[in-house]
Amino acid sequence: MSHSKDKITFDEVIEQVKTYITSEQEIKNIEKAYQLAFTKHDGQYRKSGEPYIIHPLNVAKILTTVYADSTTIQAGLLHDVLEDCDCTNEEMESIVGSEVTKLVEGVTKLSKLHFSTENEYLIEYYKKIIVGMSEDVRVIIIKLADRLHNMRTLWALPEEKRVKKANESLEILAPIAHHLGIHKVKSELEDLALRYLKPEVFYDIAERLNKTKLERDWTVHQMMEEVKDLLTEHNITFEMKGRSKSIYSIYNKLDKGKKFGEIYDLLAMRILVHTKQECYLALGLIHSKYRPMPKRFKDYIAMPKPNMYQSLHTTVFGIDGYLFEIQIRTYEMDELAENGVAAHWAYKEKENTKANLQSSTEQKLQFFKSIIDLSNDKMSSEDFVNSIKEEVLNNNIYCFTPKGDVFELPKGATPLDFAYKIHTQVGETTVGALVNNTIAPLDYELHNNDIVKIITNKSSKPSKEWINMVKSTAVKNKIRSYFSRNEKDIYIERGKESLEKELRKRKFSITEFFNQENTEKLIKEFKVENINELYLNVGNGKHSPKTVINIIHKLEEDQQPKKMPHQIEQDLDTDIIVSGIDKVKVNIANCCNPVYGDDIIGYITKGNGISIHRVVCHNLSTLDDRIVEVKWNKKSNTKKYLTIILVYCKDNENYMADIIQKTSMIGISVDYIKNVTGSNHSIYQANCYVSSKEKLDKLFLELNKQNYIDKVERIMR
Repeated sequence: MSHSKDKITFDEVIEQVKTYITSEQEIKNIEKAYQLAFTKHDGQYRKSGEPYIIHPLNVAKILTTVYADSTTIQAGLLHDVLEDCDCTNEEMESIVGSEVTKLVEGVTKLSKLHFSTENEYLIEYYKKIIVGMSEDVRVIIIKLADRLHNMRTLWALPEEKRVKKANESLEILAPIAHHLGIHKVKSELEDLALRYLKPEVFYDIAERLNKTKLERDWTVHQMMEEVKDLLTEHNITFEMKGRSKSIYSIYNKLDKGKKFGEIYDLLAMRILVHTKQECYLALGLIHSKYRPMPKRFKDYIAMPKPNMYQSLHTTVFGIDGYLFEIQIRTYEMDELAENGVAAHWAYKEKENTKANLQSSTEQKLQFFKSIIDLSNDKMSSEDFVNSIKEEVLNNNIYCFTPKGDVFELPKGATPLDFAYKIHTQVGETTVGALVNNTIAPLDYELHNNDIVKIITNKSSKPSKEWINMVKSTAVKNKIRSYFSRNEKDIYIERGKESLEKELRKRKFSITEFFNQENTEKLIKEFKVENINELYLNVGNGKHSPKTVINIIHKLEEDQQPKKMPHQIEQDLDTDIIVSGIDKVKVNIANCCNPVYGDDIIGYITKGNGISIHRVVCHNLSTLDDRIVEVKWNKKSNTKKYLTIILVYCKDNENYMADIIQKTSMIGISVDYIKNVTGSNHSIYQANCYVSSKEKLDKLFLELNKQNYIDKVERIMR
């Protein structure tokens, strides 16, 4: 197998660089970087048998094809030096400067990661790629060039590694190249990956393309001649080229059930002109001569894709009835379509283009940055991977504001996703939405090209139900963090309101009740740091408003014709005492399963007595002020209470009998136990009956001593 095209020289790279970089200083800087790479890699060889320096040279050559700037090319030449050679960051910085060194450090970070189908590794891989990208997008461009050359020499690796690298390229790197608009790299990565993952399919398509090549080439040539005459006749200066379809894109269409003969864009051509106006003029002329195929016209010039792609697409019935896919774009659009954000640096001198690219690049980086938030949230491995796959690496939809700004959203997104995408504050104050000038519910599923107007109200706040309405994981997390951030404030407000309501009900002056002397007494009595902490404890149900008021106004409590708590405690037939009420029906809540000794609170249900919850039960946050103070009857502790525990083991051996034995020894009976996972680690769910929290704590202590147990926890539903 010949791979001579890989054996390039530095002179060839510089020749290519000079086609778009004219500064002598920048050329010298690239030469300096090459000298350092050459010296450091001296004596090293690749698995393919060639000197190692051939790899960085090829990476630099790939970078020149996407018009990377001189700094990126220097980093491309040096990208393996910190990791594989005897060279410190300081030494590199002293020779090529800090910007290049930073880029090399970024690539080195990525290279240390090994992709695996195991979710944990996958997460780390995505995370680091995205974090790397958020620091400087050029790190990813170098990584893509590095991977592309490695894919070209993949034959040198053992079969297992080939499949791994090919999978990684197809699943992660090609979609990121697409997301950055670097079509050239994306296409080749996909084709090379397919060649190693499904060689028989790859070579079958390649063979079929070769068989029909002569006929196709002749037909395209004839069509091009006709179109050339048409454009020349109308004085349009243009360049035209036939366009080959990538093998992977053909495979994709065949995979979706299309027949080889039906893939009409195998016959494709591209027309390059100088101005935007000429694009539309050329399109009009072509449509006047060749009948366009309905629903196949796309105007990406007026509405560019978020990865900066601009072009007119049309499919027409050409010569001999063949269907032709024609793309019409300006030269600049063509460069950007092929090279995406990488070309951002090639157009430095063109200020307008630079500003547009800068803003588009920043938007893209913002998009990737939002994914970093996912990694910081406590999500399961699977959720993280799925959210990345769904939201970053999959097909998205593009919706517009009434002003024409475009936003990229995951499929299935709603107006709420759109609102938060504009700005978190817009999301949090959303009260309604117009989609294509029609009122739409907030859970309406948006479609491509919808125009969305968000209606806001400054005094409006998010609702917890929104979490189920939005598609984007980043937005779900924003809504969750709003509630966790505001929960404390909400409880304080709720506690203050319920205290004042109770004071008004009992005809006490609010100002007098909270005078300095009373406030100090309450703070001391309830062992809190300030009055807000007391409001918080009333708001979350730890203390009832009556209890707080009774600390200051004991007399009123004494005048109540009811049994005192100590009298009630004499009734041995009740386990739970409800403050101020003699006999009442109580139920143990099955969401948090309190056991004797837990800190508890009562909630007055409608028609079913009082439901007893643990103070830490998350369901209390949704309850209103129908909360009463309750406590365990110290004279009555004869019952056993149900509690559900999870035991996490370090491996998947069977420890069921051992767990039951340990539980029985402490006097806790296991009613039911099962293994709830079939992975590398066993997790046992046990429904136990326990007489007190003290016994339960003893069990936890005993189980945590066992070497095979990772942790034990109580379930709260």
